[in-house]
Amino acid sequence: MSGPERPALPVVIVGGLHADARKAAVARLLADVPGSVVLHHDLATATAGTVVRTVRDATGIRSAGEAPLVNDCACCALREDLVPELARLAHAGDTPLAVVELWDSVEPKAMAEVVTAGGFTVTGVITAVDPALVLPYLGNGDDLAEGGLAAAATDQRTVADTFARQLEYATVLALADSPQADDEDRELLAQLHPTARRVPIGQAGPASGHGDRNGSSSPLARAARAGFDVEAAAAAQHPACALLPAEADAHGVSTLVWHSRRPFHPERLYAALEDLTCAAARSRGRFWLADKADTLLHWDAAGGALCVESAGPWLASLPDAAWEMVPPVRRAAAALDWHPEHGDRCQHLVFTSPGLDRDGLERLLESCLLTDAEYAAGQAAWERLPSAFDTLLEV
Repeated sequence: MSGPERPALPVVIVGGLHADARKAAVARLLADVPGSVVLHHDLATATAGTVVRTVRDATGIRSAGEAPLVNDCACCALREDLVPELARLAHAGDTPLAVVELWDSVEPKAMAEVVTAGGFTVTGVITAVDPALVLPYLGNGDDLAEGGLAAAATDQRTVADTFARQLEYATVLALADSPQADDEDRELLAQLHPTARRVPIGQAGPASGHGDRNGSSSPLARAARAGFDVEAAAAAQHPACALLPAEADAHGVSTLVWHSRRPFHPERLYAALEDLTCAAARSRGRFWLADKADTLLHWDAAGGALCVESAGPWLASLPDAAWEMVPPVRRAAAALDWHPEHGDRCQHLVFTSPGLDRDGLERLLESCLLTDAEYAAGQAAWERLPSAFDTLLEV
């Protein structure tokens, strides 16, 4: 980049469909990091052709403006407008922390990558959550458009799958003080994302409102500056090497981690999809179809809806020379799953839900695998099985 060197500007991204919790988290950061500034792009006006940008600090709005849509896409306008705004703050040199408050349905992964590509350091990604709303949102299969939350006219996401991605990408969950939340709600949140740091929004340090410029006065402010690895976060979401939850069972909530070294029969699995999808509030992972030996398939279900898509090849299907082009984290994940005959091909599915019927779910999954006779017939016979998933995968 030409011109004078850009001063360092730490950036924390705060998102989430739970708008009240998100606004409370942002207010906490403004109060506890003196001089911090919040950038927010409101996509509610996108249908009128513009996105409204506001820049504010603890005293109120500093500036407001409009960014035109880019290719009829509100999120594209956000991407185009965000980095120049951050650059202006950086060159002014008097902002200790820039807080990017995402609009309701904007997902943090894309924005963290945009900010990093723009030359800034993302020091934290926070999703604000009301624990009492986790299960209702995971169970909400409505399209975002039905609630006025679509980010573009072509946005076909649902409330459930959007909320799940917001929740699982963040390394910090800012928890609203919710009197309606019970132990089951909190346990569900803990099992859905066990590696996330969970910080109460209302928990202040000894000098709330008078923190230093590093934001040391509250746990949330400290978490906002703790550091964030964009590449590691992307890898943790990739189906081939996802950092999936572990087995758990507490307060009426269970997580079942199911593995198998035998491929699924495509027709039997397809026939069971509805029952499997509805068996848990959230399920995800990777799976192997007998008739598609080279293709790693991604399983992603929430709100009673399932998305199945190709996530590229199993490494076992690649020639040795191609391995050098595969990221190390992908090779490491394959090595953990390696089988002398099948390589990294396997079933690794995780189901999390209150009231999970673990035994029934395991029986259903096992019934979808190849039988002993089908398995013994070998891969040439497997490839001749009916391709029940072609329509779903849009092959």
